[in-house]
Amino acid sequence: MTQTNAGLLAGKVAFITGAGRGIGAAAARLFAREGATVLLAARTESQLKTVTEDIVAAGGTADYVVCDLADGASVRAAVERTVELWGRLDIAFNNAATIVPPGPLDEVSETDLDHVYNVNLKGAWLALAAEVAAIRATAKTGAIVNNSSIGSLRGNPELPAYGAMKRAVNSLTESAAVTYGPEGIRVNGVAPGTTLTEMIQEWEDASPGIVERIVAETPLRRAAQPEEIAEAAAWLLSDRASYVTGVTLRVDGGTWV
Repeated sequence: MTQTNAGLLAGKVAFITGAGRGIGAAAARLFAREGATVLLAARTESQLKTVTEDIVAAGGTADYVVCDLADGASVRAAVERTVELWGRLDIAFNNAATIVPPGPLDEVSETDLDHVYNVNLKGAWLALAAEVAAIRATAKTGAIVNNSSIGSLRGNPELPAYGAMKRAVNSLTESAAVTYGPEGIRVNGVAPGTTLTEMIQEWEDASPGIVERIVAETPLRRAAQPEEIAEAAAWLLSDRASYVTGVTLRVDGGTWV
């Protein structure tokens, strides 16, 4: 279907991390359908290529760049590629994340702790800094959304390192919102509940039955599709959320009501 300029994100130039699969891939497709021009970034080129080709085949405008979120130079180059291609950056969705084997805090290895720090927290920090610089230099105003987790909002005994890094991302979101709000740059977050992605499947494989248990405790009695999280991010990035900043929006089916 050919793109029109009537979408929620019409005319926006967007940068998305972790865009090769899961919520990031769903966001890339959705943002393009809603009129955005999209640069996809992730580590796995084959996945990026597939999603980009899907978007272009549907009439959207997209390209991709291979990026290691734990490497500052790689992150900055990826964001700068957006500006090289299309002249500016308006919006960004910092979605990329990794998971480590579930288990209590004292069983988390230093190697796993360092890994989840490098991707989930340091990666978000690096991306935020690069995106703010690009928005300042080009579009002047814009919006950024960080992908967090409901696992960041209370004790997370099964994924303590993951929860800790995501809680720190919430703090980054709030600090960035206060810092860059006077410049017209909004920064928000989404906190997904159980979502049917490859990452949640990794958790299910390590802890059989975990998805069924969480879904049983969710008022809507189901897990989310990746597209449902992407819809929340799209709204926060759109001009319809023009007076919303510093919020981490739960998208969790009412899990902890």
